[in-house]
Amino acid sequence: MSHGLLWLPLLVVFPLLTALGWLERRRQRLFRDWAAGAELAKLDGCGGARLVDGVLSWSLFEAGQLKTVDSFSIKSLELVELLSLGSGEAPLTEESQGACRLRLVGGGVQKDLPFSDAERARRWIDELMARSRCDL
Repeated sequence: MSHGLLWLPLLVVFPLLTALGWLERRRQRLFRDWAAGAELAKLDGCGGARLVDGVLSWSLFEAGQLKTVDSFSIKSLELVELLSLGSGEAPLTEESQGACRLRLVGGGVQKDLPFSDAERARRWIDELMARSRCDL
């Protein structure tokens, strides 16, 4: 009887892991469809982003679908800053890792694009600035 009770937690864990895996697969499939034809795209814990025809848009996965949060025209991009995600206006140093956000400034507008990885955000800064120069 005691050996049978040892298997009980596994009967709960395996279906839970299966359900979580199914949700992640669904999220990735939705993102793949959403980002089709994008010049630049990312999907991480903070959401998805894509660059299509000079417009950068980002979204969150909510209620089984990707809901667009905001967008920014790369043609008007003047400055990109790497800031901490949760602590106000604190800029990140080169050694910093983890969650952060890109502050996009241009045309009198500033918007924040969240990232869960600072290294990926640094690569995006270079890509966005190169593409904004090409669009000018």
